Amino acid sequence: MKLNNDKVTVVTGGAGFIGSCVVRELNLRGISNILIVDDLGLSDKWQNLTGKQYAEILHKSQLFDYLVAKESSIGSIIHLGACSSTVERDANYLLENNYRYSQRLACLALDHNIRFVYASSAATYGDGGHGFSDDHQMLASLHPLNMYGYSKHLFDLWLLQNGLLDKVAGLKYFNVYGPNEWHKGRMASAIVRMVPELVETGKIKLFQSNLSICADGEQKRDFIYVKDAAAITCDLVDSDACGIFNVGTGEASSWNRLATAVFSALLRSASIEYIPMPQDLIGKYQYFTEADTTKLEQALKRKPCRFTLEEAVNDYVNAHLLQEKRW
Repeated sequence: MKLNNDKVTVVTGGAGFIGSCVVRELNLRGISNILIVDDLGLSDKWQNLTGKQYAEILHKSQLFDYLVAKESSIGSIIHLGACSSTVERDANYLLENNYRYSQRLACLALDHNIRFVYASSAATYGDGGHGFSDDHQMLASLHPLNMYGYSKHLFDLWLLQNGLLDKVAGLKYFNVYGPNEWHKGRMASAIVRMVPELVETGKIKLFQSNLSICADGEQKRDFIYVKDAAAITCDLVDSDACGIFNVGTGEASSWNRLATAVFSALLRSASIEYIPMPQDLIGKYQYFTEADTTKLEQALKRKPCRFTLEEAVNDYVNAHLLQEKRW
């Protein structure tokens, strides 16, 4: 058991979307000796931490100084902190924040025999032309479509090239959605915008397809509920599994199916309007993602997800989005 209250569990990005849900999952497992690392700034994501139990919270710039001479007290590092905007154009910032910070943290963990689990991303797969296999031998062939994906890809490659992937676990999260994402603005899942849009207009808007082989709304993604993603993350931290793992459902679902699930959760008849795709997404948009979860299932010894798409959307909408306290 790597997760216990005798040692500190560090969660970077712990006030963020997936990070705060991982903290919740840790609490559900009786773990409260948690050091949260984040950059709260002027955002409202601090609200994601209300009701959570943890020992300390630090700004990301303070972490390395704080850990000096405390390394033996750390049991595991769950490194989820990153700039996750797929439209961020400052490449130097992404290199420093997503790539070099991760290198430094991984070295600290490995030097002190600390369990290190980090967030990679399905954005590393680009347009999916080389498939969605998490086989390490496929890494060099991948071509991300944006700088965010490339910054994550560089760290995966660095670990591989330095013979470190068999000592850590990297998680390629697919399209995660669920509570605690409202602070993400444009990068939040479409469901956050679908619900108020549907309540106000009776319709949901989806992007038109720019590919003749794909009908409007039939672009497909591997949508995974954050409660499943958080449970998978904690299970992997608590295991000896190493390498890169896809974190998804293993099933691609269309945007039409997702929208229909939202209508169903609100007991409304489906009415979908298709609108042009924004110019800054054309050429950088993934039309299909589907996680190969073979390695993940072998590591977990179970199917990855407990929620179907429809069950998850219903839970998200009615237990969170429609509630006064949504986090």
